[in-house]
Amino acid sequence: MNLEDYAVPDLDRVNRRGMSEVIYGAGKSAAQIIGIIKALNQAGQNACATRVSPEQAAEIKIALPGAAYHAVAGLLTCDVAPLPEKRGCVSVICAGTSDIKVAEEAAMTAERLGVNVNRVYDVGVAGLHRLLSRLDQFKDADVLIVVAGMEGALPSVVGGLTAQPLIAVPTSVGYGASFGGIAALLGMLNSCAAGITVVNIDNGFGAAVAAALIVRRII
Repeated sequence: MNLEDYAVPDLDRVNRRGMSEVIYGAGKSAAQIIGIIKALNQAGQNACATRVSPEQAAEIKIALPGAAYHAVAGLLTCDVAPLPEKRGCVSVICAGTSDIKVAEEAAMTAERLGVNVNRVYDVGVAGLHRLLSRLDQFKDADVLIVVAGMEGALPSVVGGLTAQPLIAVPTSVGYGASFGGIAALLGMLNSCAAGITVVNIDNGFGAAVAAALIVRRII
């Protein structure tokens, strides 16, 4: 199958937005991802695909030996140019170990966009002392990304304790009444801490892009 039969890579995006097009891997075949990566690389651009399964990654790496798979984050990268020099700092804070997949998607995306990342994991509100004992680890960050499932309370707590821009990421982690992350999403949208920005369920990638854009404007 020819590339033009299924995709039109946006090779000018790097000039408009300062970042190359990122491939959403879910729903694509490995062959389709390979074709888009090749087009980006041939244009001198690094390639990154999100939501890539281990099975997709194994097939892609046969065709593209230079590709690297980051299993926890679900990211596959294939670089042909240096990554941006890092500046500023984003702290990625997640409530529980079950949220780390989404948190790592955010953290690794931010790093690839040229931002230093500080990870603060497993500090959910069920053990509030864990969060309070680690406030010093993110008090100087330029932007906070706070990832949580269940009832989604962590961003509200962090937002009440800090002064940085805060991007909240609800995850689909939780029991039945979490409704696949809708409970966390609504909890974050209804936060009593003012100024919190909320992205969609499990959208660590989107949170990282927003955070990187903020850092670029202030650093």
